Amino acid sequence: MVQRQPDNLIGQSESFLQVLEHVSQVAPLDKPVLIVGERGTGKELIAARLHYLSPRWDQTYVTMNCAAITESLLESELFGHEAGAFTGASKRHEGRFEIADKGTLFLDELATTSMRVQEKLLRVIEYGEFERVGGSKSVKIDTRLVAATNEDLPQLAESGRFRFDLLDRLAFDVITLPPLRERREDILLLAEYFAMAMTRELKRDYFAGFSKNAERQLLDYAWPGNVRELKNVVERAVYRTGAEDMIKGIEFDPFASPWRPRTGPTGKSTAPAASQPATAMPTSSPVEFPVPFESLVENFEVGLIKGAMLQAQYNQKRTAELLSVTYHQLRGLLKKYNLLDNTG
Repeated sequence: MVQRQPDNLIGQSESFLQVLEHVSQVAPLDKPVLIVGERGTGKELIAARLHYLSPRWDQTYVTMNCAAITESLLESELFGHEAGAFTGASKRHEGRFEIADKGTLFLDELATTSMRVQEKLLRVIEYGEFERVGGSKSVKIDTRLVAATNEDLPQLAESGRFRFDLLDRLAFDVITLPPLRERREDILLLAEYFAMAMTRELKRDYFAGFSKNAERQLLDYAWPGNVRELKNVVERAVYRTGAEDMIKGIEFDPFASPWRPRTGPTGKSTAPAASQPATAMPTSSPVEFPVPFESLVENFEVGLIKGAMLQAQYNQKRTAELLSVTYHQLRGLLKKYNLLDNTG
């Protein structure tokens, strides 16, 4: 059965439904939870769901990305500081743990925290108390901690970059999110959801849908950026396509361009040499002869044509320009290699 949640947690794959069940089981408990998953898998959505399914749902829910702030300020942001604790600290400041008292604090990018911060996190989890920066009085709080990371924390602990004792306290239960490539049944469902949302944002009357070719591209892609990347790809495809037109092809890389500047080993931008076209092919490796010449040439040409069609979003005139051939020459090649059906 398809499950649609108001917080955009959408899916019908078995792995996704198992995660939702796991969240429902652990949410009512007053224990810390660690959420692990690749970038873009929805860790922040799962953390919010944990809070709103818990008895603390009507209390404060506070979030913080530990990687978004300098290490020198992170301790103060988490635990607060007393007046005069450092230059510019003119008055007492409450940290995120105090603000989230009786509620939930979600810490993203936990693996980026320093050993000093980890030590104070350990004390909060174990005793429910801490000291503000520059203070000597213990502050008691009742805050549930939910943390997330895309790192392998046990491996970081083995290498001495994360505290084993903190890992033990955090890992009362660990929710590991499956990457989108392992949720193949959800890809088109999510794509349709994001496309409809973008259609409404553009104030269009309807979404014409994806062609079979576009659906095949969505299903065959590895999605290294997971759901976040899928959302960007689909929204970009919708706004670049006419209001009444079906999406015929998908452009995955927004940086794809023959004029894209390249960064060399020194970190400086490089450009192709003036005597060499930007699209020149690299020197091929030695070939063992004899070879099936015709089939090799055909495979090479088909690969070039498909790559150009993808970059041109299956616009044949633009594809011809990318390949430096005329429109009629391109039509002949498409017919020769039976590629006309792949244009939408």
